[in-house]
Amino acid sequence: MSDTDQANPPPPPRSGPVQFLLSNKLETAMWLSRLFTVYCSVMFILPLLGPHAAANFYQRALLANALTSALRLHQRLPHFQLSRAFLAQALQEDSCHYLLYSLILVNSYPITMSIFPVFLFSLLHATTYTKKVLDSVGPNSLAFIRTFLDKLTSNQQNILKFIACNEIFLMPATIFMLFSGQGSLLQPFIYYRFLTLRYTSRRNPYCRTLFTELRILLEHFIMKPTCPAFFRRMCLSSIAFISRLAPTGV
Repeated sequence: MSDTDQANPPPPPRSGPVQFLLSNKLETAMWLSRLFTVYCSVMFILPLLGPHAAANFYQRALLANALTSALRLHQRLPHFQLSRAFLAQALQEDSCHYLLYSLILVNSYPITMSIFPVFLFSLLHATTYTKKVLDSVGPNSLAFIRTFLDKLTSNQQNILKFIACNEIFLMPATIFMLFSGQGSLLQPFIYYRFLTLRYTSRRNPYCRTLFTELRILLEHFIMKPTCPAFFRRMCLSSIAFISRLAPTGV
């Protein structure tokens, strides 16, 4: 054997995608459940198999999202404790918020607005791990998928704002569903609790930011001279009422 071969040993063999997936079991489980959530959400939004099958896909998407959120919450807080302090800590986690979200809406009347946050969050969160899986296949493998993932990442802020918009407008939607006979009496109150958790989220401020932007936009519109006085008073009263419902100390 020459001196050059001894000085430059061959690189270690690169592990394939199967080995990579098996070596990260929890991350792989969350990745697969997110992909399943995306699939079920698409099958609900595009009801190719009929309305009855679409309703089943709606429930499957929310249940898969609940599983993902539970796994993520376990990853963030691995040591469960039956205490008030642990519950308060869990309620600060975004994964706990969307575990509650899925449980609130899983048996409700299926509407597209309620599936978009689940669909888009699963799509965004699966992006990073999908890139790692592609890297385990090869550095330049499936370039069209990599391009799509890069576009998702570059538009992440707009997607998160759209999710926050859905979270906010689902609140009046639950009230409308109640009066139309398609919702339960408790659902608006439980969803309001979810919305306050999203408003006070430390890792995702988009719900709080969008509330502020919508208030500024509405106040700018109603202060125009062409706005009727009764509509201006109604909007100002609504803004004051919603502001009183907002959590304090954020």
